[in-house]
Formats: sequence, C-alpha cells, structure tokens
Amino acid sequence: MERIIAVCGSDCAGCEAYLATQANDQDWKKRVAAGWQTAYHIPEVSLIDVTCDGCLATSGRLTKHCYECDIRLCGIARGLPNCAHCPDDEMCEKFDRFAQFVPPVRSALAGIRRGL
Repeated sequence: MERIIAVCGSDCAGCEAYLATQANDQDWKKRVAAGWQTAYHIPEVSLIDVTCDGCLATSGRLTKHCYECDIRLCGIARGLPNCAHCPDDEMCEKFDRFAQFVPPVRSALAGIRRGL
C-alpha cells in the first residue's frame, strides 16, 4: 500500500479511521470510534469524528482532530507537505509534544529529510 505522509509524519494509509472510511465500512468505523473513546479518554468520539480521507486533504472528510491539529494547520499555512520541509523543525514545540506520543513520526520525517 502506498504511504500517505501527513504534515506530522504519520502515515494516513496506516490509520484505522482512514482505512475504515476508504472501505466505507460503518461497523469498522464504529470500532475505531469506540477504540478512540477509550484510548484518548474522549467518550464523545463519534462516527463523524473518525471519518477521514487523509490529513493532506484541505477540505472534505477529515477527522475532528485534523481540523484542530496545530501541526497540520501550521504546515498548511506555510505551504509545506510535511514537517521534514520546515526550516524550524529542530525547535518546534508543537511537533516535539506530538512526537512524544507517536515516536515513529521522527524517523519517518528524518527519512524524508534525507531525501530532500
């Protein structure tokens, strides 16, 4: 499967919300929502919150988090495909906070940066 690297370095193609949306599988989306309710301690996560066409989309179906993600919004404002292209990546507090919870994004972006 092709990788779809979000601004933060996450691979949308590996995201359960993205996969369930693309499969148009409502039962799967219900399981994703239930999982996120537990994992992120947010009991109000709904089906619409896990409906997503990928973080790189600028409109349409995005998870609720995509609309408020400060890393994504920063990348869009700067016109960058992802943080690997950012000249401020070494001192970005937004990214550092996120990477503490999702460590693989650091290596994903480092790989992209090496190819630039």
